[in-house]
Amino acid sequence: MFCQDIISISASANVCLQFFPLHDLISISFVLTKEKYMATLNILYEDPHILVCVKPHGIATQSKSIRYPDMVSLIKNHLAKASGTSGKSGAPKSIDSRTPGSAEPYLAVIHRLDQPVAGILVFAKTPAAAKDLNKQLQNQGFGKYYRALVTNAPSEKEGTLEDYMVKDARTNTSRICSAKENGAKIARLHYDTVPDHSRLFSTVSGSSSSVDISLSSQSQECHETELEIHLDTGRHHQIRVQLASIGCPIVGDTKYNPELTGNKGWQTIRLCAYKLDFKHPVTHKAMHFQLEADPA
Repeated sequence: MFCQDIISISASANVCLQFFPLHDLISISFVLTKEKYMATLNILYEDPHILVCVKPHGIATQSKSIRYPDMVSLIKNHLAKASGTSGKSGAPKSIDSRTPGSAEPYLAVIHRLDQPVAGILVFAKTPAAAKDLNKQLQNQGFGKYYRALVTNAPSEKEGTLEDYMVKDARTNTSRICSAKENGAKIARLHYDTVPDHSRLFSTVSGSSSSVDISLSSQSQECHETELEIHLDTGRHHQIRVQLASIGCPIVGDTKYNPELTGNKGWQTIRLCAYKLDFKHPVTHKAMHFQLEADPA
């Protein structure tokens, strides 16, 4: 669950970042040359081996671009502060994982979320932890659950979608294809309809008592339905493509929702990796993390 008290600071893109103690919810406002870019580092759990956090909508898990912050750079700055890494003045160094030669704490990306998508991510802080978590991921030891708000209700309240998909690297999109097509990979997910009283997208700012009236009224008019999704495979844009293929595109998806295709304005996609289960790479204890509201 989210902390109620949010610590907010502002920092320009070319100055050192200010940090707070571990486990705090840190909201950092980056003021760039041409525009403001919001990045929230919400740490749900941290120990010497792993770090679990929430990726907000619009921030890349890891990016080659240095124009905007990504989750890896934000976390490495946090780790540098925690380890006492500092500049001559005693202030923490601003570390950018995309700058060659920069001093970096160790951090391994275990799984990723599309840049528009929000949700829970786990990172490894040691090579041994990374090896174990990657093994779990490859052997389906991760329980990855999503919530999606779609524009139409599926014909069946619950079901399994199984298709072959192929990625087009040129356009950074994916599509359903035949099994014989070059590059085709099997894609499988399970979905179930979420009751209105349990919806992730019906609350505001993490408060279960605050109902988003505009969203609720829009849902009634457009038959928007919330689905819980469990992935068996992790293909590129899999959830977005498969739901769109059955006539249930995700609200705010400018790539696969036909009502929004070609829309170059910013839309918040209503897709969130809201629950994550795995075993701790060292203690082997079952770890469970779940969000109560979309971190919009």
